[in-house]
Amino acid sequence: MGGNVVLGYAGVRRQRIRRLVNLEGFGLPDGAPTAAPQRLAQWLDELRTPQRLKPYASLAEVAQRLQQNNPRIAAPLAQWLARHWAAPQPDGQWVLQADAAHKRVNPVLNRAAEAVALWSAITAPLLWVQGRASTPERHWAGRYSQAEFQQRLVHVPDLRKAWLEDAGHMLHHDQPAALAALLDDFLRP
Repeated sequence: MGGNVVLGYAGVRRQRIRRLVNLEGFGLPDGAPTAAPQRLAQWLDELRTPQRLKPYASLAEVAQRLQQNNPRIAAPLAQWLARHWAAPQPDGQWVLQADAAHKRVNPVLNRAAEAVALWSAITAPLLWVQGRASTPERHWAGRYSQAEFQQRLVHVPDLRKAWLEDAGHMLHHDQPAALAALLDDFLRP
């Protein structure tokens, strides 16, 4: 989600960006225009009901959730992250520190051509990093392929690509030292 936001911003506010890093920001599948009526109706329906995040009985349950989301994450790191990812509630439960509104469907369909136009306008050098065990197909259930993503990515004018071995989508959890070395090399003047 964040990678998509920064790529769009970098294409619009070029003068504000000196260097840009994108971790696993694949973009989104192209939205089918025929899906717009149902998508907007769903969004309007969801606005009627406040979204809530699932409470967890303990911090250990939050750490388990992290490990379910990412089987590569070591238990000590999951426990450490859980303390920063969730907040205790007055009733003793723990709730993720996130915006529950993200549970609602996005009313705006993705338009790949618009994303490509934004990516084409990026003037800063871009380091794009992907985990070897991660692909758009896995995230989008086959609706968006690695080949489609690569076709979009070629439009970025100053692109450097890197892959991290033994890493999935949460590559900053899977290979923090290797990622830090890549970032250090890229961001140093």
